[in-house]
Amino acid sequence: MRALALDVGSKTIGVAMTDEARIAAHPFKVLSRVGNSGDARAVAAVVAEHAVSDVVVGMPFELSGKLGHRARRVRAFIAALREVLPTGAHLHEQDERFTTAEAERALIAADVPRAHRRSVIDGHAAALILRAWLDAQPPRG
Repeated sequence: MRALALDVGSKTIGVAMTDEARIAAHPFKVLSRVGNSGDARAVAAVVAEHAVSDVVVGMPFELSGKLGHRARRVRAFIAALREVLPTGAHLHEQDERFTTAEAERALIAADVPRAHRRSVIDGHAAALILRAWLDAQPPRG
């Protein structure tokens, strides 16, 4: 079963997914935001289509570790997502502080043009969130 991660922003949601063996995390797509319920339905459709068992949502905690305005908005999205996820899909939160900055540094190092970086950065940030979550999981098998 695959795992999927979300980097939830105000305008887009970056989506990353593992391979079936859950070894690698890859950017999958970037969804344009339409509102929590519509966004949740779009994510649930991806979960169902790709047999995803775990959905990891990046939580934008404040530097202090507290919930700020952005994290409360993400929690509202999580509540909408919980309502529509297929049975058997598990929701997880993962600290996502600095993932967008880290993704941007990697894209710059790869010499990706600025115009193209804007369209792919959220997917790359989601892949970093997913990689961190995978690394924190106990070994399988």
